[in-house]
Amino acid sequence: MTKWAVELAEHDIAYRPRTAIKAQALADFLAEGASLSLAEPISPLKEARPGEPWVLFMDGVSSKEGSGASLLLISSTGKELTYALRFDFLASNNEAEYEALLTGLRIAHQMGVTAIKARSDSQLVVHPVRGEYEAKEDIMKKYLAKVREAISLFHVFEIERVAGSQNKRADALSKLASSSFAHLNKKVLVELVKQKSIGQVQVLAIDSPATWMTPLVDFLRSGVLPKDKTEARLLQLRAAKYAYAGGTFYRRSYLSPWLKCVTPEEGDYVL
Repeated sequence: MTKWAVELAEHDIAYRPRTAIKAQALADFLAEGASLSLAEPISPLKEARPGEPWVLFMDGVSSKEGSGASLLLISSTGKELTYALRFDFLASNNEAEYEALLTGLRIAHQMGVTAIKARSDSQLVVHPVRGEYEAKEDIMKKYLAKVREAISLFHVFEIERVAGSQNKRADALSKLASSSFAHLNKKVLVELVKQKSIGQVQVLAIDSPATWMTPLVDFLRSGVLPKDKTEARLLQLRAAKYAYAGGTFYRRSYLSPWLKCVTPEEGDYVL
């Protein structure tokens, strides 16, 4: 409550007592909620419009103070997502550019985007990815192979070189990220990258132990119910508050944003 009071103190907000909800409005609300189908939950990523291309502006920079990169994702509806990276390792300008591209593709894929248009002012990244230049250095070949592996996850991908004047926002943010976090706006997501993308060791995924989410996920995904009728009925009632979409388990809510459910291990990582 105190944190919210501090955040809202800068706004001129007037508080008034809420009037009583009329019976018809409450009935309409319940009727609307009851019409939702459990078998076909509404996807929380519906607004993302994965079939329409998103535009990715990116830039990387290396200096004496450090190296970093920045991303600017723009949806088909004009919504912008700003992301900054600071590398905890030595990286050249070209390596920073490739790291920015790989991170942008990873984020877009996790959001369910299937079509992406990448924009960069680095010809040493754009032309090799398009197959117009050949990568000669071993480390650039590794980055190029990693990028092509990430591109295969998208139905539509294109990359173009733009003038520096068209990439000013990403360029300014990458320079700021490479020097200090202190001056970045709170709305900018900043990630500290510990190691290079080409140096990460791939491991096989293992099945996590069963949690409280397991029976709910099994029911929402494939309709599996416990053999006991009482437990099955209780599970169906609980499942009305949850949804499973895009491989992610969410808690349904009518008046607040979707809540992503995580495992105990993921919860420890978040904390």
